[in-house]
Amino acid sequence: MARRYLPRNVQELVHWYERYISPLSLVAGFLADNYILLRRVDLWQTNVLFFSYLTIAAVGIFLINLIEAGRIRWRWMVAVAPLIPVVVQFSFGGLFSGYLSLYSRSAGFAASWVFVLAVAALLIGNERFTRLYVRFAFQMSLYFFVLFSFFIFFLPVVFSAIGPAMFIVSGFASLAVLAFFMRFMWLFIPEVVSRERTRVARSVAVIFVVFNVLYFLNFIPPLPLALKEAGVYHAVTKVGTEYHLSAEQQSWFVELFSFNTVFHASVGQSAYVYTAVFAPSGLSATVYHEWQQYDATLNAWMTVTTQSFPINGGRDGGYRGYSVKSNLMPGKWRVNVKTQYGQLIGRVNFTVDDSAQTKLLIDVVR
Repeated sequence: MARRYLPRNVQELVHWYERYISPLSLVAGFLADNYILLRRVDLWQTNVLFFSYLTIAAVGIFLINLIEAGRIRWRWMVAVAPLIPVVVQFSFGGLFSGYLSLYSRSAGFAASWVFVLAVAALLIGNERFTRLYVRFAFQMSLYFFVLFSFFIFFLPVVFSAIGPAMFIVSGFASLAVLAFFMRFMWLFIPEVVSRERTRVARSVAVIFVVFNVLYFLNFIPPLPLALKEAGVYHAVTKVGTEYHLSAEQQSWFVELFSFNTVFHASVGQSAYVYTAVFAPSGLSATVYHEWQQYDATLNAWMTVTTQSFPINGGRDGGYRGYSVKSNLMPGKWRVNVKTQYGQLIGRVNFTVDDSAQTKLLIDVVR
């Protein structure tokens, strides 16, 4: 009777509970990444976590192909072989969830939505990929994707630099690591690598080109920079190490989602946009505030003024700064927070309304 509830072997165990193992491993990896380990891209814990996932995935891919090629015949290894794709799946799920957390926090969704949605789709679809993890070309393609995504923010942290040159270096570093990995596996399973290398080369080339197109069209968030806080205020005053912000009292919904922010201004009044941009320790950059007003006649956003200031990395809450614009005309406004290379870090949207008196102002300390 009990036999009905007990699997004969590991393969049957995986077959029985595969529909539960994949989602649970995905949720476990997501919770560990977002609420325990991933706080800053320049912390050693973050990089150890990503290195661990990358190593586990590489070892799992290597073992899958050794077993498939008949190079490993140990009974215990063959017995646990059905679990290896699940472990690889877990490591990729951890990488995707980590990337989703970091990339979605690093820039305004208006600019980065293509790449962020692509990572989110891979994260959600990861539990459907179990059978694909035994295919060599799929393994190598996915591994190159996670390598490239990692080096995009890891190398800028190491070299304390951002920009197109660092992105190009990240791409070639990813290609070099994958080529080394392929060469290493060729020493043990040359027939598999020789048979699949054309498919792998085509897939990797497509991924490489897509990454570069997305980056130079500003669809890849400018990690490791991240907008920690931003808003529009009636006054900003620096007192010692603190910033005092004169803010309109808003509903919890507007404060939480920064949705439909209305700036009540009197004639000739100035508006201050305050931002806190995180950068890793040792990294310095220039941040631009691009003030734009919506022209309903032209149906386009028109740049009115651009102001800049330098930032230095290391502060948990981000490097604080602000810009000011006087004599605001009523209507829709936005301030794009950009890097010196034109990449969008974030955006502040608000509507200027001069038809009513200013709401009650409160003092916010940052």
